[in-house]
Parts: sequence; C-alpha cells; structure tokens
Amino acid sequence: MKHSSAFPRNHAWRRDIVELAALFTAVAVADTLAKTVAGVPDGPALLVCSAAALLVTVGLHMWWARRHTHAPPPVAAAPAVTPAGETALWRMRTTVRDRPGSLAAVCGALAREGVDILTLQTHPLADGTVDEFLLRTPAGLAPSLLRTAAAGAGGQDTYLERADAHDLVDVPTHVLGLATRTATDAAELPLALRQLLGRCTIRSLPAVSPGGRPLVSDMPAEGDMEGAVMRLPDPSGGQIIVERPFPAFTPTEFARARALVELDARLGSRVPHGRAVTTLPEGNAVTVRRAGPHDVPAARQLHERCSRDTLERRYHGPVADADRYLEHLLSPRFGRTLAVESASGRLVALGHLLGDGDEAELALLVEDDWQRRGVGGELMRRLIGMAREAGYPSVYAVTRSSNNAMIGLMRGLGLPLDYQVEEGTLVLTARLEREPAVPRRAVS
Repeated sequence: MKHSSAFPRNHAWRRDIVELAALFTAVAVADTLAKTVAGVPDGPALLVCSAAALLVTVGLHMWWARRHTHAPPPVAAAPAVTPAGETALWRMRTTVRDRPGSLAAVCGALAREGVDILTLQTHPLADGTVDEFLLRTPAGLAPSLLRTAAAGAGGQDTYLERADAHDLVDVPTHVLGLATRTATDAAELPLALRQLLGRCTIRSLPAVSPGGRPLVSDMPAEGDMEGAVMRLPDPSGGQIIVERPFPAFTPTEFARARALVELDARLGSRVPHGRAVTTLPEGNAVTVRRAGPHDVPAARQLHERCSRDTLERRYHGPVADADRYLEHLLSPRFGRTLAVESASGRLVALGHLLGDGDEAELALLVEDDWQRRGVGGELMRRLIGMAREAGYPSVYAVTRSSNNAMIGLMRGLGLPLDYQVEEGTLVLTARLEREPAVPRRAVS
C-alpha cells in the first residue's frame, strides 16, 4: 500500500516538468510567429484571433484537468444490505468505585464492543456500587470479552449469566408481579424469592421437627444477611434460608426479599380455592383441589382407612408416626398439595410437591379402595405441571424397589429417569423437559 500511494505523487511531479517545458516552447514559438505575422498586412488581426483561440484552449485545458484531477474516486458498488445479526441476552453484575464517571466508563467500554444496555440497576454498598445490567450483545461475542471490557473500565467481581425474554420486564413491574403471586398463594413465596434473587437455593426450616426437636438458631426479628447467605423469618414459624455461591447478596436485594416476606406474614395462611372435576377411566368422577392446613383432620381419617402396607410405602418409617408429618406436608410453606375427593366429598388421596433446594420431591398417598383406578396418574400429571410452572429442573420420588405402582407412574411420565439406590430405598429422578410451562389449571 505504501508503494502504490507514492506512485501518483512521482507521476504528478514529472507531469509538471513537462508542462513547464511545453510552456517555454510555446512562448518561443509564439514570439517567432508574432514577429512573422506582424510583418504582413493583416498581422494584428491574426494575432488577436490567435490570442482568443489560446484563451479558449487554456480554458478547456483547465476544465479538463480539474475534472480528472480533483474528481472524487469512483464509488464502489455498495454491499448488499444484510439483515441484523442474531443477538444474545446477558445479565451482568460488576462492582465499581463510588465516584463520578465510574458507571459511564463501564457503559462506554460495553458500547465499544457493540453491546446494547437494555436495563440498569444500581445497588449501593458502603465502599462502592454494584451495577447490574441486562445486555443485548452480538451472538458471536464471547463472554470473556464482556468481562475484559468491564475490568478495563474499573469493574471488579464481574458476574455473567444468560438471560431470556422474561428478563426484559422492568424491575418495578417484575416485583409487583411477584407480590401478586405471593398474595394469591402462600406456596408462591419461595418461588417468588427465587425469581427475585436469580440462581439460588431456598430452604424452609421449621422451628421444630415433627418429633419436637428445635431446628433453628436465634436471629434478629428482621432477619440477617452475610455474604451469599440470607436468613429470613418464616411467617409460619422457623426460617427461610437463601443461599447462592456467587455473587454475594446486596442490601437492596435483602430489603426486597424482606418486603415479600412481610407481605406474606400480613396476609396469613391462604390456599387457592379452585376445583377441577375429573372422570376416571372407569367412569367415576372425582374432584381435584389444592389442600392446606385445614385438611389435617380429613387427612388423619385417610390414614385410618389406609392399610399398614400403604402407609409404610408412603412414609418409609413407623406407621404410628405418620400423623406427625401432616402439618408439615399440608403447609404451603414447604410445597403444594393436591387433594382428591370422591363424589361424596370424602378425601381419598393426597399428592405432594415438596421443594428441596433446586429439586422437588413427588409423593402420593392413595386410599386402598381407590388404588389402580387412575387416581395416582391424574395426581402425577398435575404435580409435574406445577413443577414445570415453578421452574424446577427435575423432580424425584423416594420409594421401595418393590413399589411397582410408583415406579410405573414415574415411567409413565415419558421423561428421562435416573435410578439410584440409597439405604435400601429407590430414588427415581425425572429431568423435566425444557418447554413452556403448562397452562395454569383450576386447582393450582
């Protein structure tokens, strides 16, 4: 490129020399012609005409030279317009010093990488600020470039995770939606906290075990937070423990989580009242609805009608202790329970979806006279739909290897299953498919 750019300058210099020599020659020729023509009768007229012709020639020459020397270079054919490339959504957090221009530096660094900032939140700290971005980036942009850009602008402890279209909702709207879900159903509180705080593990720890042993330690009435662990008072007693490995919680997140818990405490115990009537394969109609603490007396009567073998398959322990678990199982704080009622209104089956960190446990209890009539399958399908809606990636069931009914129900889901034997029991884990959540049913 350097050689080609120098060549036109050398060419222009030689052309100037040639034009100067031509000028001198023209002057000499003109002088000779003038002396010769001046001696003839019409010489002066001929000289005037010659001067006019020269002026015209010079004008034409100047026009021609200007047109070819200063004309812009030929325009190359414009490339075909291509549609906008694919993009990806990322959620990024980075910590910057609390000083003017820190946020602008990070935004500028991202802009130079072709990144579009869709939303921005700031979480003030004692010695800095955590800036949380929702970014739209070119699909081919490596996450390491985002971290490098943030670090170059002064960002520290940068955290990245993939986002999706649901994250495009602005923060106030998102929080109001979570508050509405919590107000509708007490079982939504752990799920709302997970959606509020992102990837985290939430455990509800009761104040005492079913056997009466204390389980929780003392903490301030408003809860506490230390790094990546948050403890909140459970309105139904005990504690709600929220953990995530990274990033650490901020005071802003702690305040939002505490506000949701306080809302739940003010509203008290509540369970949706929807009911769905289902016809079993043999023709009997049953009603499926959400169960709650008010169903404990009917659940105890269900225990009395169940055989010893049925209770042992369900609770994996002494049958005499079965009633102790009912208050825990029917509390919306620890999961969701579906009840099946016969046409006469008698409780004949219970199905539980119990949160266990990032997973959920499935458990069924069906009265002996109602077994092998399709009740278990109906409960299982509805519980799987609720697990998908809650965002659980997998569910599991704990049973005996001889419990062919439960094993058959899990296989009938048509989902990938993992089998694991633990201390004489069989644990079947089903990985839920990544698909849109099933529509909310009347009993959810």
